[in-house]
Amino acid sequence: MNEQDKRVIKKYPNRRLYDTAESKYVTLNDVRKLVLDGVGFCVIDKKSGDDITRNILLQIIIEQEDEGEPLFTTDVLEQIIGFYGGSVQDVAGDFISQSLDLFRKQQEQFGNQVREAMEANPMSSVLGEMTKQNMEMWKKMQSSFFQNAMRPTGEKPNDES
Repeated sequence: MNEQDKRVIKKYPNRRLYDTAESKYVTLNDVRKLVLDGVGFCVIDKKSGDDITRNILLQIIIEQEDEGEPLFTTDVLEQIIGFYGGSVQDVAGDFISQSLDLFRKQQEQFGNQVREAMEANPMSSVLGEMTKQNMEMWKKMQSSFFQNAMRPTGEKPNDES
């Protein structure tokens, strides 16, 4: 999405968020709804002019983690922290991003296949084939991640030396 097409939300020094498209103050929950609805946006600090979208998204994640069953266990958070500053930081970030994208696509595909299967009926063969494909993709992605994660510092990916 083009930067010009994004909805601009300004964060004022009093911590309030102002949606310029709606001309009203919004909450973190309103911003969360924008994410869920697929609305492109950016959050700009009114005083400095900096883009603080990541900070706001992290605040939303923290709020979500405090409610109900957390997505990130302590062990997962410790592992993520361990990647920062290490030789695998970029690889880990890419892996997490690709994993989440693959998961989202699989969920969409699963929903579509279940819908089609309900219409056509022989559900067991559809689910079996999809499971097989998902496991193959997951194994390839894991293998690539661990191969790059165990690479000595400075060595390029897929370097056969």
